[in-house]
Amino acid sequence: MPIPFSEAQLPSPSALIELFELQLIAAIHGVDTIYRFHSGVNAKDGGELVWSGNAYMALPIEADGFSYSGNGQLPRPTLRVSNVMGTITALLLTLPAGLEGARVTRIRTHARYLDAVNFPGNVNPMGTPNPTAEYPREVYFVDRKKSEGRPVVEFELCSAFDLAGVRAPKRQVTHYCPWVYPPTAAHPECGYSGPLPTCSKTLAACREHFGGGAQLPFGGFPGAGAY
Repeated sequence: MPIPFSEAQLPSPSALIELFELQLIAAIHGVDTIYRFHSGVNAKDGGELVWSGNAYMALPIEADGFSYSGNGQLPRPTLRVSNVMGTITALLLTLPAGLEGARVTRIRTHARYLDAVNFPGNVNPMGTPNPTAEYPREVYFVDRKKSEGRPVVEFELCSAFDLAGVRAPKRQVTHYCPWVYPPTAAHPECGYSGPLPTCSKTLAACREHFGGGAQLPFGGFPGAGAY
């Protein structure tokens, strides 16, 4: 993916285009539908903007708060979406669990790289379209709904490491194997199915099961690593 820094360094770069993708998570919302939004329209017929073959609905939308501070805190951007036509409220009514947990992707490129279909005669007058020329995508998740009204709905976003209730690493390093034993009911990550009738769930037992020189699961005894 070529990052368009050269375009940004021009004396008069083409307009910066900001696009948003909202993806529902099947495990949370029951579906994995992707909604695409852009706060403007194309130059050909005032319809949806097309980027990399995908159409982005024309809907006033903006976000801020992406800057990183020097105090170690992760940014928690605010996403504001127009609700004048009740579009967002209608979407929320179909989601009993709300939009919390949905993935939000921020995409930025320049107008000169937009698909030719956005312009009269299907010709981009600013340059050659390049559907891969974009800045690194920024991915966040909806943490909570800040406000909902007729004019606008506001959501607070967070990074994957900043979701409420999520801890990293997912599994803590311990000195005691957590998996179920004996092998007839063993956890699939234990990996042992040998004949030993007992297991003390210690490193010594793992060495006895797998062999002293063997590469044990997760680099130690089964379940001891963090991922």
